[in-house]
Amino acid sequence: MTFQPPTPFPGAQDAGQVAFHRTELAVILSLYGRMVAAGEWRDYGISSLSDVAIFSVFRRTAEHPMYRIEKRPKLRTRQGEYAVIGMDGRVLKRGHDLKTVLRVLDRKLIRAVD
Repeated sequence: MTFQPPTPFPGAQDAGQVAFHRTELAVILSLYGRMVAAGEWRDYGISSLSDVAIFSVFRRTAEHPMYRIEKRPKLRTRQGEYAVIGMDGRVLKRGHDLKTVLRVLDRKLIRAVD
C-alpha cells in the first residue's frame, strides 16, 4: 500500500501567491462602498497571482475594468508596491501607502453641486 499526501483544495492559496491583507481590503472596500453609494461603481473582481494581487473595479459587468488597484511586493523598495491603473493602462498613482494612492480615485467622487 502506498501513501498519497492529501491534495489541497482547488481554491487554496499557494505560498507563492500575492494577496491583499485584511487591513488593505478594508481600505479598498471602504472606498468601493462610497463609490457604489454614489452610483459610480457597480461590480468588482479580485485576482491573486504569483507576483501581483489585483482589485478590479467595473462600472457595469464588462470585459475591461475601469480601474485596477494592484499590489506588487517586488516594487516595495523602488516605486512603491501599490498602484492605481486606469482603463487605458496608464498608471494614475503609485506609492508605498495604500490610502495615499487611493486618494486619486476619491477625488473623482468630489464634484461641484449646482
